[in-house]
Amino acid sequence: MAVPTFVDRVMLHVAAGRGGNGVASVHREKFKPLGGPDGGNGGPGGSIILRVDPDVTTLLDYHHSPKRKAENGGHGAGDHKNGAHGADLVLPVPAGTVVGLPNGEVIADLVGPGTELVIAQGGKGGLGNASLASKARKAPGFALLGEPGDELEIVLELKVVADVGLVGYPSAGKSSLIAAISRARPKIADYPFTTLVPNLGVVTAGETTFTVADVPGLIEGAAEGRGLGHDFLRHIERCAALVHVLDTATLEPGRNPVDDLDVIEDELRRYGGLEDRPRLVALNKVDVPDGRDISSMVLDELRARGLRVFEISAMSGEGTRELVFAMAEIVLAARAEKATEIVERIVLRPKGIDEDEFTVRKTGAGWRVRGVKPERWVRQTDFSNDEAVGFLADRLNRLGVETKLLQLGAEEGDAVLIGHPDDSVVFDFKPGIDAGAENLSRRGQDERFQEDRPAAQRRRDIQESMADRAETETRADVARRLDRPDEYGPLSYEIGSDDDPDAATAATSDEEAWLEEDPGE
Repeated sequence: MAVPTFVDRVMLHVAAGRGGNGVASVHREKFKPLGGPDGGNGGPGGSIILRVDPDVTTLLDYHHSPKRKAENGGHGAGDHKNGAHGADLVLPVPAGTVVGLPNGEVIADLVGPGTELVIAQGGKGGLGNASLASKARKAPGFALLGEPGDELEIVLELKVVADVGLVGYPSAGKSSLIAAISRARPKIADYPFTTLVPNLGVVTAGETTFTVADVPGLIEGAAEGRGLGHDFLRHIERCAALVHVLDTATLEPGRNPVDDLDVIEDELRRYGGLEDRPRLVALNKVDVPDGRDISSMVLDELRARGLRVFEISAMSGEGTRELVFAMAEIVLAARAEKATEIVERIVLRPKGIDEDEFTVRKTGAGWRVRGVKPERWVRQTDFSNDEAVGFLADRLNRLGVETKLLQLGAEEGDAVLIGHPDDSVVFDFKPGIDAGAENLSRRGQDERFQEDRPAAQRRRDIQESMADRAETETRADVARRLDRPDEYGPLSYEIGSDDDPDAATAATSDEEAWLEEDPGE
């Protein structure tokens, strides 16, 4: 099997990196039992970027490696450490690469060195519990997962960027002409279809420099796939002018320059899009005796059609200088017209996406919910964490999904599917039922961090009592006295008063003795 050296059309599978997961972490430090959440966010995944590189002339690399994937983002960590960003993957492509989808939709036409296109966007990183904390949710016990990156099939199609295109039958001398007027050195031989790839040469005429390309293998039926023209006709779509290279010394019976011209023009017409390009005609091989005679026979007929005709010999160089300056004249005119033309400013207005909008419809499998936000939230949820599921339920409820389901007649226990039919998450509908961890009074709220909790009040009481403590009394003694006042008693009292524990003990003893001696008992 022959190994191709030139590839101008490939199918490429691209997959951007997935975003890293956020992390649920609590700050741990001595004397700080509730240090608060400190989980970092996940890093975004790497994107895939197509960039025009002047040093790249073929899509051969993607023919051998048709699958490309960017780096995933790093996961978050405790102590507010965010995950690393996934590295972008830059794919160099030749100038003139058209990016499209398998269905024929064109995404972009990349022309000009350095032109870039982000073809696959990396996934966003998930938020850690530090970023999810709020006044109502002070210690989230969960984090969000990273989102997957874009993944799609694209078609890369190369259309050579040249000023002048050479068209003609095989062995008409197109490659020889490029070799004669430029420094290009294409393969040249005396048999048809010698040239299997488009050749590109840089030509200088006075102070004008332009590029010339030829289309190999253009024969009758090329527009339907005969020969090689079907594969390479695209390479002259960008040309400002076309040059018909006609063979005046062909050895094939029944052929002549006029008929060759008509056949090639018919193929160009059937291919479409080239009717407005100026034409030049080059009658090649006039250095051959029969070639000069045939050229003189058809010269007047071709000029009668309004064509500029040049008798040339790519081998000896005869007439090539005049042809090159004629090419330069057309190129300069095209460039001047393009420069003075008022270019309409193109404003890209992508179709807006109302993220608050969602749709609910009843299907055979259940109630299907579709929308940007609900589907993104589902992808971010860790369903092994009850609190995370409760957080998702709260978000969907605030968006109005539950209300919409009730309005449409959904009943408790009905199946609710969120997402694309091929990748849905199924829930049992339970309206008005709170979810989440058991210690939550409502979804997303942790009672341990409320200011009126008993532990916080006890610490305040101890702090207030520290002002009245004795010199030898420690904070622990104050706490024990507050917890067991009957055992430890007050710090100061008057002798004989109600606060005097000795007086109270003596009074109790006297009363008990009197009762024992009471004859009435």
